[in-house]
Amino acid sequence: MILDEETLKARLAILREEHRDLDAAISALAAQGPVDQLRAQRLKKRKLLLKDEMTRIEDQLVPDIIA
Repeated sequence: MILDEETLKARLAILREEHRDLDAAISALAAQGPVDQLRAQRLKKRKLLLKDEMTRIEDQLVPDIIA
C-alpha cells in the first residue's frame, strides 16, 4: 500500500515526537541512579525501531536520484 505524501509526513512527525519522548525517558531513567537495565534496553530497542521506520518514510518522501 502506497501512502500519499501528506500521510507520510504526518506519520513521520508522530514518529519523531515519540522518538524524542523515548530519548527523554531514557535520559530520565539513567538520571534516577541505578538503572533498570531491562527497561532501558526495551526503550532503546523501541527507539531504534522508530528510527528505522522514520528512515523508511524519509526514503519514500525523497526518491533516489541517480547522478
